[in-house]
Amino acid sequence: MQRINDNIIFVEGSLYDSNSYILDDTIIDTGTGTNNQLLTALKKVDISPADIRLIINTHCHFDHTGGDRLFPNASIAIHRIDAPPLEEGDNIATAAHLFGARIKPIKVDLKLEEGDTIGDFEVIHTPGHTMGSICLYDGETLLSGDTIFAYGGFGRVDIGGNIQEMKKSLKKLVGLDVKYLLPGHGPWVEDGNKHLELAYNLLF
Repeated sequence: MQRINDNIIFVEGSLYDSNSYILDDTIIDTGTGTNNQLLTALKKVDISPADIRLIINTHCHFDHTGGDRLFPNASIAIHRIDAPPLEEGDNIATAAHLFGARIKPIKVDLKLEEGDTIGDFEVIHTPGHTMGSICLYDGETLLSGDTIFAYGGFGRVDIGGNIQEMKKSLKKLVGLDVKYLLPGHGPWVEDGNKHLELAYNLLF
């Protein structure tokens, strides 16, 4: 667990869990929810599950959304295209079956669109990994989900994704000025622009 730029708490995912990012009473992605890693991290900073008011899922896959159920007072936000798999408890579209898991339907309270704002962050629709994948950007920090990883990676496109859409999304993102790149898996990095370019150069 680390603090990034003083106001974001980074909880690194273990095994198949996504990374989670905590901003006050908001969490971006919650992992699978099958271990106590995120709850343990919250306890260390004196935050209880009941204190979390909003969960933003960067996409619908189980390794990012399975832990949503651990936060009973939180509203769930996800792009409108990726909302139905959560609402319908779709074990295929959420890839839960790949983790040997089954999910129950969960209410989506806020269906996000390109250009929506949450606090200081703008929603950027970045289909490719899934068709409803999003990134969040505040002019300096990019929370990139599984669209872009550090050191030149991008998310797989064979589970509800599309390589042509991924190319369009990388082209959109590479034009941003990013200092902090905070991906859905792996390390976060400070020289975000370089890592955006590395991912872009894999496809162009």
